[in-house]
Amino acid sequence: MHTVNMFDAKSSLSRLVEAIEQGREREIVIARNGRPAAKLVAVGEPAPGMRVGIAKGRFEVPDDIDAHNDEVARLFGVAAAP
Repeated sequence: MHTVNMFDAKSSLSRLVEAIEQGREREIVIARNGRPAAKLVAVGEPAPGMRVGIAKGRFEVPDDIDAHNDEVARLFGVAAAP
């Protein structure tokens, strides 16, 4: 959480909104006389982070990756998928 005073918020609103839109900040608190007065947050879904598949080609998935799914399900106390 980032806090800015009212004067800084007024003079750099575009930069603050951009930081929220791009996900660099989740919320920014705007203070008046050192006291929190308002909060700037994204509307709706946050900007997407890293893409799925970004590590493609960086490691190998073994052919038997699913070989122990039943055992793992049992350890977590759930029924294995059919």
